[in-house]
Amino acid sequence: MSLRGDKGGKMAVKFISTIKEDGLGGWFIELLDTLDKRVATCKDIASYEDAIEQMGDDYGGDIEVEWKKDDNVTIAHFEEVKIEIAKYQQRYNSEAMG
Repeated sequence: MSLRGDKGGKMAVKFISTIKEDGLGGWFIELLDTLDKRVATCKDIASYEDAIEQMGDDYGGDIEVEWKKDDNVTIAHFEEVKIEIAKYQQRYNSEAMG
């Protein structure tokens, strides 16, 4: 499925990834597909990887991801997620290039 903007150009589907506190001393990521409003709750980076790949496949992988965090997310949790997502992005880019 492709989306077309006013100029006929292809537009990526926007996903919003929000880092949240789980209330038990940990964190999770809420992944929202803004087109069809599907939401996935990801308790770790592995489940986030699976969810974003499965949901993104519905759009041929043509997605853009906006990151947010709730105001109560600790600095330690934010940094942990940031580091793990950077590792995932590196693996993804390496696989995409060959």
